[in-house]
Amino acid sequence: MNEKRVTFASKIGVIAAAAGSAVGLGNIWRFPSQAADGGGAIFIMVYIGCILLFGIPLIISEFLVGRSSQANTAGAFHRLAPRTHWKWVGRMSVLSAFLIMGFYMVVCGWTLDYLIQSFSGKLRTVNDFSANFTALLNNPLRQIGWMILFTILTAFFIISGVKKGIEQSSKILMPMLFLLLIVLAVRAIMLEGASGGLAFLFKPDMEHVKPTVFLDAMGQAFFSLSIGMGCMITYGSYFNDRTNLTKTAVQVSVLDTLVAILAGVIIFPSAFALTANPGTIVDELVAGGPGLLFITLPGLFNQMPASMLWAAMFFCLLALAALTSTISLMEVVTLYLHEEYHFSRKRSTLLVTAGVIILGVVSSFSSKFFNLLDVTSAKFMLPAGGFFICLFVGWYLDQKLVYAQMTNHGSLQSAAKLLKIYIFLLRYIVPPAILAIFIYGLTG
Repeated sequence: MNEKRVTFASKIGVIAAAAGSAVGLGNIWRFPSQAADGGGAIFIMVYIGCILLFGIPLIISEFLVGRSSQANTAGAFHRLAPRTHWKWVGRMSVLSAFLIMGFYMVVCGWTLDYLIQSFSGKLRTVNDFSANFTALLNNPLRQIGWMILFTILTAFFIISGVKKGIEQSSKILMPMLFLLLIVLAVRAIMLEGASGGLAFLFKPDMEHVKPTVFLDAMGQAFFSLSIGMGCMITYGSYFNDRTNLTKTAVQVSVLDTLVAILAGVIIFPSAFALTANPGTIVDELVAGGPGLLFITLPGLFNQMPASMLWAAMFFCLLALAALTSTISLMEVVTLYLHEEYHFSRKRSTLLVTAGVIILGVVSSFSSKFFNLLDVTSAKFMLPAGGFFICLFVGWYLDQKLVYAQMTNHGSLQSAAKLLKIYIFLLRYIVPPAILAIFIYGLTG
């Protein structure tokens, strides 16, 4: 065990860092569109149920593995299950984090590009936002420049260390993110005609409830919380013995869901208020994805007074959400190199940065490679990671260790009462659910 392992210094730092890892661009471009496509309030209620049944137990499991091992994601499984094949689960999670950065950093670069376009006033003069985004996609060198800048920015916080880099940045970035969300949401609600958008998002709509609404909500819950990529295990290893794992998992889930819902409150009221015929834009909103963020929404913002201000605030929001995610992803791989190969934190960070930039360069030149990294990680590696973590904690780990971690060595009796439910979910409910997501993802 590490004798002097660094830990987060405060409860706020714990929550901010873990929530920052969960919050990402997917909250803003995926959740609102899925909610609208899945019956509005009905999807949201099913989603919250999935968070309770699947998301929170998975987060607790990753926290538990991290804190009990006091090691990086790969080292955690090696320490808790020495001389077994469980170590490959941890290594797969580290690889997942690395591959995700290979294409995600490119998308993060897009947010910087559009942020500068907003500040400079260029977006205000754009007439064809589809062509504007296509021009960015067709310019690999431009994408590479922004991708490298974002990767270096992420590396800066990682090199600064756990307390001065990760924790301090989270305590600053997360409040900024929520402030921007609230300001933009209030502005959207105040637009004339915004009520139609709120009704579209929050009114239960049985006609648009799909047979797959449960699987869609379950998949969104799983991927939104950064499960299976080692982030929560890595951050869990920085928790002290007083951190309440169950309470922290609930708080992270609530904050993550709140970000997603506020994003919907920004997007849909704006669309309905600023579009003459809302019916023509519904398909674009439901489709979500990069087109929603970089084509549809900039066009809507351009119709608002002080459009440069609102567009700049929105793309600043995107950049912040992306940065909190990339910090956690880079820390997963950096800590692995630091502890397993005994490189210094600086050298480990520089090696990871170089590797990510290489993948990002290839992704910028090849959309097929970009999509390959996306599909391989999202549809295969992350579900596999979550599935095996369930089996590991639910079936393999000594239940005395699980009890000690869940209850902080018996001091949290409220957590002790939930232990049987938690183990039951991990053994019999969550694994089949993850398999269903996996099969649905392959056939969908």
